[in-house]
Amino acid sequence: MCFYVYAISSINLNYIYVGLTSNIEERLKRHNLGYEQTTKPYKPFMLLYTEACEDRIIARNREKYWKSGIGKEKLRKLKNTILSTE
Repeated sequence: MCFYVYAISSINLNYIYVGLTSNIEERLKRHNLGYEQTTKPYKPFMLLYTEACEDRIIARNREKYWKSGIGKEKLRKLKNTILSTE
């Protein structure tokens, strides 16, 4: 089974969430429908970043990196780059 580390960004607010899943499409749908308490106040979301990992342990370590200060800073820069090209 493949696991994915993902980052989503609130479309209307300055909020980035990093998570781990085996089904990105379903997980993004759950976030946007407000089924996840942590992200519900910040919906709707756009998918900002995904990274495939061969097992859950590797994915969890990558998730921790993207949730760290340096990881979040890289995600903010990525978001700004995406928004400036639209």
